[in-house]
Amino acid sequence: MDRIRIGLICISQETNDFNPVPTTLDDFAAYGILEGGALMRAASAERSVGGYFDAVAASGLAVETVPIIRANAVAGGRITREAFDFFASRIAAGLRAAGRLDGLALQLHGACAADGEDDVEGAQIALCREILGPGVPIVLALDHHANITARIVRHADAIVGHRTQPHLPRETGRIAAELLFRVVRREVAPVVAWRKIPMLSHQEQFLTDRPPMKTWFDRARAMEADPRVLQASPFPMQPWLDVSEGGWAVTVTTDGDRVLAERLADELADLAWSLRAEFQRQTAVAVDEAVRRADAAPRGMVCLSDTGDTVFGGAAGDSNVILEAMLRLGIRSRAVIPLISPATVARLAAAGEGAEVTLPVGGDQTAFFRPLTVTGRVRRVSPGPVKAVLGELGQVDMGRVAVLDVGSVTLLVTERRGVAGNMPDAYAACGVDLAPYKIAVLKTASNFQYFAPLTAEVIRVDSPGPGQSDLHRLPWRRQPRPVYPLDPLADRRRAAEPARQA
Repeated sequence: MDRIRIGLICISQETNDFNPVPTTLDDFAAYGILEGGALMRAASAERSVGGYFDAVAASGLAVETVPIIRANAVAGGRITREAFDFFASRIAAGLRAAGRLDGLALQLHGACAADGEDDVEGAQIALCREILGPGVPIVLALDHHANITARIVRHADAIVGHRTQPHLPRETGRIAAELLFRVVRREVAPVVAWRKIPMLSHQEQFLTDRPPMKTWFDRARAMEADPRVLQASPFPMQPWLDVSEGGWAVTVTTDGDRVLAERLADELADLAWSLRAEFQRQTAVAVDEAVRRADAAPRGMVCLSDTGDTVFGGAAGDSNVILEAMLRLGIRSRAVIPLISPATVARLAAAGEGAEVTLPVGGDQTAFFRPLTVTGRVRRVSPGPVKAVLGELGQVDMGRVAVLDVGSVTLLVTERRGVAGNMPDAYAACGVDLAPYKIAVLKTASNFQYFAPLTAEVIRVDSPGPGQSDLHRLPWRRQPRPVYPLDPLADRRRAAEPARQA
């Protein structure tokens, strides 16, 4: 085969069903929706897409990439039907215009739901398969917090999940592309086995550099030492997706050995089930205790992980719980807290820089929080949208931004989600120097790596919200039952088998 033609699609959004604020096309546009030549020009700076091109460069093959679309949005509520239909139309038009393809590099998140569609990625890969037909290999790269469904497995020739948390999407894109090239060249003939695990878990044990998650992921890597095993992927589904096929899963892709794939899939599923109690272990501390500890810390910056309002996990970013505790307890340390509220930005902009204002903040997006009235001084209001350059994430439109000082606390209030305050570059883009601050509230449950150079300590806060650790108190409606730990369940196979055979 002299030249191979590979289609490239990358669409990613992680849904939190307990956040009622929908994710719209504007949220995708905030990061840029790239098609055709624009996608190619941005390739080197992309994460998973960049990994694909790394594989192309290292392959020594004559690869012609046919770029279809790249679109990413930060996690949030379900995507609108308009957004779902938009991407379906772009996928269909792009593949139909592509001409002959030898393979498709399909990069999705895996935990996206839409208005009226629980399984967005299943619908998208089914559409790709319908257009391409059964003979064109599709290798699917997913976030390891994906929800694996029968439709996804039915239409994918191979499945590759992230290998770490925090994620390394570029690595995943590269590995998936390398495997796709092998399939296209008929060097391997992949078969996929999978198991659904009737389990959910909060996010506190999701980091892969420590047990129990490390134990599970290390076993998958050990399986891949066998050359017959092309991929072994654990999928601890993110815990805020309330869908009809929800739950953890594993996939094992082997080179033509169905019996081996099935055996290893069982082994990985059994290992996760044996660790189920450890996955439920909580380390987060009460809000007041966390605030006191941070205020009393002897040196360095302390990051408070607002687990319940994890914007990177799809929460709305409107929690004022930690702010309330800081003001009530009268902390002496300077602290920064991000807040997402278009209405608050509008009020602060109307007041103007330098104005002293009294107004309600927070609690205006979800039912988990109530507005908190504060008095402060408007330090800064951006004249227009702030476009922050965020390293590997590229550029993101954060909308208009207002900075409000309330006592020793500085609120960074943005119109758009952007990355909330989870990256120092977001503060720099908004004119806030972090050097004087001792405490930073991060709206994430696990992505602390961006603040690592500044951080002396991270404290997980047991805060309420759409990303809270107490899964029992979330309003589940569609999740298949029984499921651990919401229900007493001793045998994973009894509950999981019907889902696996769907």
